[in-house]
Amino acid sequence: MILRKIVGKEQNGSRLDDAIATLCEGVSKSEARRIIDRGGCTVNVSLVRVASRGVKAGDVIEIGVMEAGRFQDLQLPPEALLFEDDELIAVNKPAGINSQRTPYQLKGTLEYWVSEYFKSEGNSEPARIVHRLDRGTSGAMLFPKNRQAAAWLSKQFQDGLVEKRYLALVCGCPDQKEWRVDAPIGKIASARYGIVAGGKPSITEFRTVASYGNISLVEARPLTGRTHQIRVHLASAGLPILGDTTYGGQKAERMMLHCSAMTFQSSKKMVINVTAPLDGEFEKRVSELSQNIL
Repeated sequence: MILRKIVGKEQNGSRLDDAIATLCEGVSKSEARRIIDRGGCTVNVSLVRVASRGVKAGDVIEIGVMEAGRFQDLQLPPEALLFEDDELIAVNKPAGINSQRTPYQLKGTLEYWVSEYFKSEGNSEPARIVHRLDRGTSGAMLFPKNRQAAAWLSKQFQDGLVEKRYLALVCGCPDQKEWRVDAPIGKIASARYGIVAGGKPSITEFRTVASYGNISLVEARPLTGRTHQIRVHLASAGLPILGDTTYGGQKAERMMLHCSAMTFQSSKKMVINVTAPLDGEFEKRVSELSQNIL
């Protein structure tokens, strides 16, 4: 929820955290500080991360009030850095973490982690988002180190020259080893997409890797890059992803969708292959399913 307040004469000259606590019912001074710290506050549209900053009458304060327990700080192990050269890095994004900043937060997102990593390496460039993974999806993400690399990488994605492969645990058993879904996708609700006439062209190729009774492991290769594309195409085939309750999947500890590999060409004409291992929860579920079959 976004709260928008205008500083009045009574708050003129106050600290930012004091002003927020006064203007926003139900937001304490300590909660105001947490919101400011995680990057969920703007003053006159500019991000502010200093709670002691003074405000004046007429300033417009916007804060993102996040549901309890949603925010988590992001600390990644060294092995999460999958690849690095002088143009970009590849990171294994955890499930449950936002790829980029939201109106609610900056700190705690992968974008923020990458920015901090760049700083630690003496790189003053910002973390530029050239592609995204849903909050519930894990796996490989690419971040260019400078503007030129960002332009190159963005064009590779736009031209469909980045080969992406995902693994998904789905509810059900596909009736064929390989199949292809060519169906347009459009927005049908605030955070929900579907196959609609007049939607954007969307193509995904699928391959059954293994079946474990009523759960199957599927590889997905999206040939286009629409929001929720794999999730929508699998659900349309009667195979919703385990943990993806938005599209009819059974409840699970996480949404079982993982970007396992990316292959593309660098600006220096070198082929780069990035692979991202499954996280503990996904790997554990696959192992348990395999043992039950045996």
